[in-house]
Amino acid sequence: MNHEQERAKERIATELERSRRRSNGLTIDALDDEGLLAQHSPLMSPLVWDLAHIGNYEEQWLLRAAGGREALRPDIDGLYDAFENPRADRVTLPLLRPEEAREYNDRVRKEVLDALDSADLGIPEQRGEPDGRRSLLGAGFVFHMVIQHEHQHDETMLATHQLREGVPVLLEDTGAVAALRPPVEEEVYVPGGPFTMGADDDPWAYDNERPSREVVLDPYWIDTRPVTNAAYQRFMEDGGYRDHRWWTLEGWEWRERTGAAAPAFWSPEGDGWSRRRFGRQEMVPSEEPVQHVNFHEASAYAAWAGKRLPSEAEWEKAARFDPATGLSRRYPWGDEEPRPRHANLGQRKLGPSPAGRHPDGASPLGVQQLIGDVWEWTSTTFTGYPGFRAFPYREYSEVFFDQGYKVLRGGSWATHPTAVRSTFRNWDHAIRRQIFSGFRCARDGEPA
Repeated sequence: MNHEQERAKERIATELERSRRRSNGLTIDALDDEGLLAQHSPLMSPLVWDLAHIGNYEEQWLLRAAGGREALRPDIDGLYDAFENPRADRVTLPLLRPEEAREYNDRVRKEVLDALDSADLGIPEQRGEPDGRRSLLGAGFVFHMVIQHEHQHDETMLATHQLREGVPVLLEDTGAVAALRPPVEEEVYVPGGPFTMGADDDPWAYDNERPSREVVLDPYWIDTRPVTNAAYQRFMEDGGYRDHRWWTLEGWEWRERTGAAAPAFWSPEGDGWSRRRFGRQEMVPSEEPVQHVNFHEASAYAAWAGKRLPSEAEWEKAARFDPATGLSRRYPWGDEEPRPRHANLGQRKLGPSPAGRHPDGASPLGVQQLIGDVWEWTSTTFTGYPGFRAFPYREYSEVFFDQGYKVLRGGSWATHPTAVRSTFRNWDHAIRRQIFSGFRCARDGEPA
């Protein structure tokens, strides 16, 4: 085995361990059996379902599909099939108990590490292959897929914790980050013209990020940072939730049906607002990006502000395009892996950083906080790129195409660095608010 494969396997083993430590910290290390088995919201699974699901997914892809090994627990595949069992129904299933789930996950992981040791990760796929073929093991893709899958469920479990009632159980690291340097300008001009959108040779990229292609955009302006709580409160104080002019027909119907008058988890508090955050009640911090708003709320604010939501192509160009070279970067700051100075990621703290907190993470155009803090709603409906090929299974992306799901970009404070990059695409229903979602605005126009 060459040194390149050795280093790749070492990183995979390290990331596998990190993801499991995080998963256990959100489940068996945080709550008792009652808390793990309970369904804290019909929107979410019992946490014990997520815990065993990540192990079952890992077994199916790393041991059976990639490793060619016999199934350890084929009898539970149906229980942990996300497409066969809606979240609201999972609490009624004969799920593994917490200790059984931990033992199962440990057994799977032991065999996975053994399979990794003998796996041939091959070489990265070559751009321009005649039939677009990819292999599960090529460049370690299937291991990367499983690692990202576990971290994505960890973020889902954090959303469950936010919906859970009871005493706080999660801790946060509020270690030092870069000094606050708010941007000088409130918005940045993005020149019209072509840029490269999507991924080809990124070994961590999912099928819906591929293939890359040239996209030509008209010029536009985009906010330098996400919309803050203070800015959103001005929309609220101006009657934004009561004025149907700012809302789409579907959005106004949602607002009328739900009676929403503020972001999720907010409550009036004297002359201001407080919020519930993982069991803690606190005043809403003015300079944090607003979160727990859905697509309809984001669109209404943008209309009130005389702007609009960016398309996902506009978002990606603002995040990746370097006008000095004409090239598209992996991250706004370059190709270096995310560090705390670049972005607030990986559950390091249990919420967004204040706007302007990570100036070292700015894009070449000067747009800040594009990665981390809050997922950002775009105006784009989720579908495949031209030339899309499902890999390694249709149910990850393709079955959601053109079903009304809206694309979110950039990751949140809860997203792990391995599960986000400037090409990464998330999607959800326009009404979802339990996710860690915010937004920034854009508008058409030439420079003054």
